[in-house]
Amino acid sequence: MPKLLACSFCKKTEKQVARMLGGPKVYICDECVGACNRILEATPVDFKGWDKMSEGELLSGLKVADATVDATRTVLQSHVDELRRREVSWRNIGEALGVSRQAAWERFS
Repeated sequence: MPKLLACSFCKKTEKQVARMLGGPKVYICDECVGACNRILEATPVDFKGWDKMSEGELLSGLKVADATVDATRTVLQSHVDELRRREVSWRNIGEALGVSRQAAWERFS
């Protein structure tokens, strides 16, 4: 039986997502591509520094920045959910994140 492909970022299998893109020994699912797109949209191409931006420019970037944080949070939660599905302990998850077991549990359970 062939091994299922899994996203290199969130670890979801090809059966858990709509699409999977592949490269040399790496894969990325459509959900993570969407998160990456939102992050790229939030990064101005001609970023000149916060102090050089007008209040209007700063305000107009808030919604996109917030969407980027939400997308990243969703990928991180999926990652932790998969670890818990595999019965990885909160202690190990906390250690990987550099926080206590309790802090990891409070944040992701």
